[in-house]
Formats: sequence, C-alpha cells, structure tokens
Amino acid sequence: MAFWTQLGLLLWKNFTYRRRQTFQLLIEVAWPLFIFFILISVRLSYPPYEQHECHFPNKAMPSAGTLPWIQGIICNANNPCFRYPTPGESPGIVGNFNASIVSRLFSDARRLLLYSQQDTSIKDVQKVLEKLRKLGNYSG
Repeated sequence: MAFWTQLGLLLWKNFTYRRRQTFQLLIEVAWPLFIFFILISVRLSYPPYEQHECHFPNKAMPSAGTLPWIQGIICNANNPCFRYPTPGESPGIVGNFNASIVSRLFSDARRLLLYSQQDTSIKDVQKVLEKLRKLGNYSG
C-alpha cells in the first residue's frame, strides 16, 4: 500500500471517529482554547515591565572542589542581580571569592594547621600587642 493511500485512510478513519464522538470533539477543541484565553487574560491584567539585563554571581559546582562550592553557597545565598557582568563570568575562573570571609577563614586555618618553626607571625603579633600595651600605658 502506498504512503498516500495509508495516510488518506488514516485521516478518513480519524474523521469518522471524531464525527461519531461529538462531545469528546468539543471538549478536545474547547479545553486548549479555554486555557489559552486564561493566559491572555493574565497577560493583559499584569502587563510586562522593563527590567535591566541581569548578571548573577557565579556559583561553583561540587566538581570544582569543596571550598569553592561552599563559598558559592554561602557568599551568594541571597542571589543578587547586577546590571554589569560579574568578575567570575570570565572563562576559566572558578570563583571570585578570594576576599570573602570564608576564604580568609580557610586560609587562616590552613596557615595554623601547617604551622612551622620558621613562621614568625605569632611572634610578630606578640610584639604588636606589647607595643599597644606600652602605648596604652603611656597615654593613660
């Protein structure tokens, strides 16, 4: 049987079935039209408004590493919208969280955990505290 013959018989069968089921045919035609008119009424009652182009801060995926992923969740919890491109939108940049509190916390923890005898930062802090005490005693 040729393609056009099969198509013609299938359309004839469909038309005959639809003609016998008039209520079902009305529902199949009226239901999409009803939904379409609801969408039109919602669109007309709430007209669109102009909004600037929106750039969201980048958020690292878990495959980028645990620290960038946690920073992406914590630092961008409110998901702000910016008018201009954010620093992390450049290709190859995992995160722009270098100055965040979480980043400083992890870098300080890493420095303390990897503390060596050559690190003089604690001695420097003690010197600064001594000088502050002397300054406080001198001015008081």
